[in-house]
Amino acid sequence: MSSRQADGSHPPAGQPGRMTNNAHLASEAHSTSNPIRRISVTRQISPRLTALAAGLAAVGIGCGFCKYLNRSPILEAHVPGTSAWIQQIIVAVVACALYGVARWRHDRRFGRGSGRLLLLAPLGRSAAGRLAATMRRPSWRSAAALPPLAAVAYCCWRIGEQITGGLDPNFTVNAWGGPTYLGAMACHYLDCALIIGVSAWLLDLILRPAAAGA
Repeated sequence: MSSRQADGSHPPAGQPGRMTNNAHLASEAHSTSNPIRRISVTRQISPRLTALAAGLAAVGIGCGFCKYLNRSPILEAHVPGTSAWIQQIIVAVVACALYGVARWRHDRRFGRGSGRLLLLAPLGRSAAGRLAATMRRPSWRSAAALPPLAAVAYCCWRIGEQITGGLDPNFTVNAWGGPTYLGAMACHYLDCALIIGVSAWLLDLILRPAAAGA
């Protein structure tokens, strides 16, 4: 069925009718409402940074295991208040608030549902490219990046040490979250996550943009 114009004539040849226009507009609206293309997480991860972080964690596991093998047979007494659960709850609230701000800024920058890395951003290819570009040309940025990089490296090592070192009751008896193994691990991992997050934010301000094609 053909559509007529207001004067009763047929539309010129090659000009779409009303149904064609509606289909075109619907397609255009669909493409406008879905402008973001999700990016695979695995394609964004840097193999080198991931291997480095895993290596540091493995070294920590080894150090913790050595401490466990050389543990004292005498059990230390638990000192009340050393578990510091009130302090850890405050740290958890701060961490949640900072994550909310980071998520909001991330969605504003890349769009909601973009699939771009947030929590794993320190292990991303973008981070690796920016780190290489900064260290390739020594400057104040290279020096300023060393403390937060050292903090991230320490946390990777500490995460591994907690796994095996925490098997020694004396390792956790008076630690934050102690005296239990899981409590001490949860608190130490929370602290490490917060330190890594703040360090990553500082590095985002310090590092140079990645070189083209990196």
